[in-house]
Amino acid sequence: MKELSLNILDVAKNSTVAGATLVEISLVTDENGFLTMTIRDDGCGMDEETVKNVSDPFYTTRKTRKVGLGLPLLRLAAESTGGSLTIKSTKDPVCHGTEVTATFDMTHIDAAPVGDVVSSIVILIGGDPQCDFLFTDKTPEREVRLDTRELRTVLGGVSLAEFEVLEWIRAYLSQQYEN
Repeated sequence: MKELSLNILDVAKNSTVAGATLVEISLVTDENGFLTMTIRDDGCGMDEETVKNVSDPFYTTRKTRKVGLGLPLLRLAAESTGGSLTIKSTKDPVCHGTEVTATFDMTHIDAAPVGDVVSSIVILIGGDPQCDFLFTDKTPEREVRLDTRELRTVLGGVSLAEFEVLEWIRAYLSQQYEN
């Protein structure tokens, strides 16, 4: 994928397909230019065998195709900068979910641009308005944050998928990036 924001979209969409009610997306860039991207969910989780094979491009649990390229491409993007990809998951009936963490040296010549994160977040919320999303993007200079649970409280039953709500979310996130 040409931009990391598309990887975010892909992994987080897998979270909602796995039945997650909350998806946490965290981007943290340190003063040395290292980006840690973490996507954590409370979905159904994966068994050990699936976790072991999920970053193999010829392994997929989908029935519609025989390859799954999302996580392998994310691993390639991370490792090409000297970073890494780790996947933790559990299927425990009480405590289940998955955490995908990728690190990138964003000063490396092979680092993919972060891309349009705002659009990816808006697409995720509009596509799965019943799911909650907690998004944070921290750098030494700023912090961008959106928690749809807070929005639900203010909206009082109005769907997050309403056009006006999604446009407000886009403007709210964009404004935080401008400051």
